[in-house]
Amino acid sequence: MARLASGLWVDAYLTRLRLADIAVYITAKGDATAGAVLVKCATLDGRARAFQRSYDLLEDRRIWLPFAEGAEAEVDQAVARARRSDPDLWVIELEDRAGRTLLDQPGLSD
Repeated sequence: MARLASGLWVDAYLTRLRLADIAVYITAKGDATAGAVLVKCATLDGRARAFQRSYDLLEDRRIWLPFAEGAEAEVDQAVARARRSDPDLWVIELEDRAGRTLLDQPGLSD
């Protein structure tokens, strides 16, 4: 399966989030071609969740899996550890009280 360059995927994702009025920030810019992506969503109540893209071999498609969840400070620490071990990692942070990430929408697992 052909992969979309990370930078293009991030640009498309940011556009969808902005159209949905979800605050979004790139806190770490990774490799534009093949960098992995972490998405952190802060619910503005001291809690957060982070997701990472993976591949489902049984269904032959990309999916988003939980990476970390809990107190925002703990999620931030997990994201920081991941960033230290992978300098090509993109980190996208959202702020949405309802916890919307839009990662379940068609096209965002590709």
